Amino acid sequence: MLERLLAGDGGFAADRVGLGMLLAEAHNRSRQRLNEALRPLGINVRGLAVLLALPLYGPVSQRDLIDRLRIDKSAMVRIIDELEESGLVARERAPQDRRAYSIVLTSQGEQTLAAARQAAGEVGGHLFGPLSASEREQLVELLRGVAERATAPLPDTAAPADPR
Repeated sequence: MLERLLAGDGGFAADRVGLGMLLAEAHNRSRQRLNEALRPLGINVRGLAVLLALPLYGPVSQRDLIDRLRIDKSAMVRIIDELEESGLVARERAPQDRRAYSIVLTSQGEQTLAAARQAAGEVGGHLFGPLSASEREQLVELLRGVAERATAPLPDTAAPADPR
């Protein structure tokens, strides 16, 4: 079905729907591949995102992680709980507010993060290695544009006429 939509067999806008479906399929397959590579380390893509964020933002509150990573509050609680149970992160009292906690990377978390970076690099090399540097830059630019437009309000104008 996807190929037929991309070929325009479904009428006007079907190719756009197909393009969205292709983007989703590429996301799902690449996420699955990365999750498979991370499984031996006891983490998944969301756990990796948290582990990657901690060295970037330092000891940070769970609320800050939610805002920075755009992960649902209840999902973040589960992720942090799993990482803490695995000994990869710890909740420590925040020095600026003794009622609050900061999430910090443990030494075991640092080791796991290093191994996860290696695994992610291998998956990334498999997925994006065949692209030239300029193709990767173009892909990043195109995907950033799609992401920005996905969060912008839709115009109030009627659908454009069929260009065919």
